[in-house]
Amino acid sequence: MNREQGFGLRFLVRREDAGRLLGFLRPRIVEAHGSQLSLLFNGGHVTVDGRLARPEDTIVAGSEVELFLPDHNEQPVATNWQVLWGNDELLAVFKPHMLPVSRTTRNLYNTLISLVRRETPYEDARLLHRLDTETAGVILLAKNRAADQKWKPRLDQLIVRKIYHAWVTGRPDWQERLYECFLSEKPGSLIRSQVYVVPTNESKLYLKPRYSKTAFRVLYSESGRALVECELYTGRKHQIRAQLASLGHPLIGDKLYAHDGHFYLKRIDHGLTQADYESLGAEHHLLEAVQCVINPEGKEVIINSKPTNESESPEQPFKKVCLLSS
Repeated sequence: MNREQGFGLRFLVRREDAGRLLGFLRPRIVEAHGSQLSLLFNGGHVTVDGRLARPEDTIVAGSEVELFLPDHNEQPVATNWQVLWGNDELLAVFKPHMLPVSRTTRNLYNTLISLVRRETPYEDARLLHRLDTETAGVILLAKNRAADQKWKPRLDQLIVRKIYHAWVTGRPDWQERLYECFLSEKPGSLIRSQVYVVPTNESKLYLKPRYSKTAFRVLYSESGRALVECELYTGRKHQIRAQLASLGHPLIGDKLYAHDGHFYLKRIDHGLTQADYESLGAEHHLLEAVQCVINPEGKEVIINSKPTNESESPEQPFKKVCLLSS
């Protein structure tokens, strides 16, 4: 379907999904669009293998169903996700920068979980944890509800180690640093989602401070920036971003924790310009979950966001991202 306005969805019919077309579509779209299916069929917005379809049509394995939503648009996202590892219950995938993991106000279908459900046999896949929209890297999913119910309460036992790489502004005057602090949102904060490092003896001024711990190690540095390895010992909201900012080295491209949140607020009110992105240093913050070590069956599995045979010098990842300033 080649339409200038609207949004298209494409589904590949698997053997277990063969049957009535209407019954196939309903659980795969949001309720608001499900209530419009009769209109969409009548308007010629549903096809099977390129031919106009009717609700009573039967679909078979291998068929390609396309549904066009003429009054729906979504924010463009990076869709180059890929499967990294899996077993009978779990799936590890690579999430690119600028792909939300689940529904947002702007995206109902262009999300990681929706793409996985549409493009793999795991149409009941569930997120076991989250990554920020702008963060790339390894993320774990359960293949179905039963696996989700089994592993989500045991996530701390499943995940043995989590390593991130962060490009930060400035050159730290330390090579390694173990950082322990309490993190919390703050009443009256201009940015409600912002997390703060709680000063000693000021916990009463913050909402539910939570202990956090990260090990930082500088891998590479050059004029004005450094690549820092971050090993998480706890998994708090914005943990790496807030801690590095409090150390004076916010992530390059971080709209919330760099420049005192100026660009975060400006994006909401007016949108950002090319000059703004040049000031930020990148179109998205430069943070990637590069390795996740799990222990699902009594044997550790190391999952990397890049193939282990991919060799590159430390500065190369910096050159690959959409960096705008040098």
